[in-house]
Amino acid sequence: MPQSRKFQISIVNYANTLPFKWALKRSQLIDQIDLQEDIPSICAQKLKFNRVDLALVPVALIPELDHYFIESNYCIGANGKVESVKLYSRVPIDQITVVALDYQSRTSVNLTKVLFKFFWKKEIQFSETMPGYEDQIKGNKAAVVIGDRTFTLNGKFEYEYDLAEEWQKFTGLPFVFAAWLSTEKLPDVFMKEFNAVLKLGVENIEQVIEEMELPVDISKSHMKDYLTKAIDYNLNEDKLKALQLFLDYMKLI
Repeated sequence: MPQSRKFQISIVNYANTLPFKWALKRSQLIDQIDLQEDIPSICAQKLKFNRVDLALVPVALIPELDHYFIESNYCIGANGKVESVKLYSRVPIDQITVVALDYQSRTSVNLTKVLFKFFWKKEIQFSETMPGYEDQIKGNKAAVVIGDRTFTLNGKFEYEYDLAEEWQKFTGLPFVFAAWLSTEKLPDVFMKEFNAVLKLGVENIEQVIEEMELPVDISKSHMKDYLTKAIDYNLNEDKLKALQLFLDYMKLI
């Protein structure tokens, strides 16, 4: 890859990437990259069609790639509750008949399908959505909502199912929602520096919250709890095991 041009990088524009964005924007690396902020489904499309060199993409994209490289040991993951990937409903699981699927999501949509088929063991009708679909949660129709929009929805419905927590109940494993992927191996020198920058962000979350504009109207203490307790950024062996298991289940839905 020519060193004369900037690396094109797509990152999810949710609160959970604040540590990454804070560190990248204040590092010397920013001069070498074009950092683009997108919803998860757009991150996936950009990488799939070679519009970027590196992207923090929903892991559900992986089966669509002819080849890929996991370029970083950092991710968007969770050990138990993630707080920002929810199934909202007016009725319990056994009474749900229709689930609206978040148009911004890929991984969470597939996770929902896996859980209904293999954990909850319930046949369900799934529907596609457009902006504003959250207002249609009524009767036996539930909805999957991801990202920062969940902060204003939490507590408003009789039933909330945290999908990362439900996955852990099902498998005993953590979950990986998004990972840093490329379709062409990037230079080791660049990725070593990139990973060091991400590490700096993850290790300085209090400073991140003080210096970054929060994308949602919640308190700094709430954001700190979310970024330090709900999100787990380390792509360790258990998460890699969980990722492979999830991809295996995806083949069966």
